[in-house]
Amino acid sequence: MATWALGDVQGCFATLSRLLRRIGYRRGEDRLILLGDLVNRGPDSLGVLRWARGQGDSLAVVLGNHDLHLLACRAGVRPPGRRDTLQPLLAAPDADELCAWLAKQPFLHRERGFLAVHAGFLPSWTETGLANAAATAAAALRNDPGAFLRALYRRRAAEPAPAPPAAAVPDPGSAGEAARNARVLTGIRLVDRRGRPDFGFDGAPETIPPGRRPWFEAAAIPEDRTVLFGHWSALGLTVGERAVCLDSGCVWNGFLTAMRLEDGALRMEPTAPGDGRPP
Repeated sequence: MATWALGDVQGCFATLSRLLRRIGYRRGEDRLILLGDLVNRGPDSLGVLRWARGQGDSLAVVLGNHDLHLLACRAGVRPPGRRDTLQPLLAAPDADELCAWLAKQPFLHRERGFLAVHAGFLPSWTETGLANAAATAAAALRNDPGAFLRALYRRRAAEPAPAPPAAAVPDPGSAGEAARNARVLTGIRLVDRRGRPDFGFDGAPETIPPGRRPWFEAAAIPEDRTVLFGHWSALGLTVGERAVCLDSGCVWNGFLTAMRLEDGALRMEPTAPGDGRPP
């Protein structure tokens, strides 16, 4: 039995299928952790979600920003974007069931000494604060998805760099607080000198502006924990002592990467023909 964490699939179902064959994945024996952004930009988000929903307990998922965007489109909170490839999924007869399954997934998965999130978290958050923030966001999405998604995208439009939330347990009834937590968990890359998120950057590490640094360089990650994350394709595969980025740009004609948690072994599958998009 092996446990593999995989970077952002983003609708690249052909590449995912090839990678699963490469690692010898066996449903019911092995386990997978998908680090968010299962859908969008690639050609077969519908195939990815149907496959994922059918894996049962063999699969753990954390939500990413593109997953939330899909849910917002389905709920009528926002229209699909010009570069989106979600229409086949949105028009599918089982779209409601697939989106309902997706909306039940968490923002944080903990397994042994690993913390799996899509993007990252604030330097001010302890592990308890991280767990509380993720739980509050997940509860708001489950309990009142419309209010949560409206608050998320209203906040994104109005506040490109909100102040960091406290590490204490947030008010579970506050859609705004839950949305702020989700914004960090699915969107952070950089923080400023005061530990506040800078959501406007998505470039390569060598282009980071002065006064900013990657969130994981500022975070106080416990010595017995390793954070697994995706979201930052321009950073690419990065294996550090306490943080590992597994987004290697599959949808941009890079690779889909898996890491085996038992020993840190890496497997990389080049983007399958037809899955990738031009930069």
